Amino acid sequence: MTIDTLEGQAPPPAARSCKPGSITLARHGEPALSRKVKLHSAGYRDWWGRYEEGGLLAGQVPPDLLKAAAEGAGEVVASTRPRAVETARAVCGERAFATDVRFIEAPLPPPQFPRYLRFSPRTWGVISRFWWWFFDHHQGEETRDQAKIRAHEAAKALVKMADEGQDVLVLAHGFFNGMVGVELRRMGWKLVRDEGFRYWSARRFEKR
Repeated sequence: MTIDTLEGQAPPPAARSCKPGSITLARHGEPALSRKVKLHSAGYRDWWGRYEEGGLLAGQVPPDLLKAAAEGAGEVVASTRPRAVETARAVCGERAFATDVRFIEAPLPPPQFPRYLRFSPRTWGVISRFWWWFFDHHQGEETRDQAKIRAHEAAKALVKMADEGQDVLVLAHGFFNGMVGVELRRMGWKLVRDEGFRYWSARRFEKR
């Protein structure tokens, strides 16, 4: 897999086996940027840009299960977005992890509604995702079909690592993790633990 950066100093576990390892897709922790605002479409575009550049809300503690997954993984990979990198640091401690741009979130360009229509960022996220997915509304950013190709390539890279016998942990984003999960199932991987898509949640896949 293409590695953009490597964080930490401690080497990953070296153990390998002939049986494929598991693949765990985890969502980042809660970001610091507040969602308690009402925005028009241009305001939401600006808000999303700041969300993409921001890190985590202070004071969060990663779940023990997620930290255990990092300890047992032969490879830990994070999206290059700050909120994912900070999540990986919180989960891994001194453990080294890779970052890979292929795991960034799919874009959320909002449709150009009249300025008097104001919604919360959560509502805008639903609206924007719907327009992006069903109406190919991308405004020059990554399209749905391009994101599908990226998800397929990301899934193939994870399978290649897991086929070496090591467990793999990904710390990234809710929707794109879901797209990668779809590709994993198409490749014959079974979802064996599902914590949903909330912050710090994880979904574990194993080879059938």
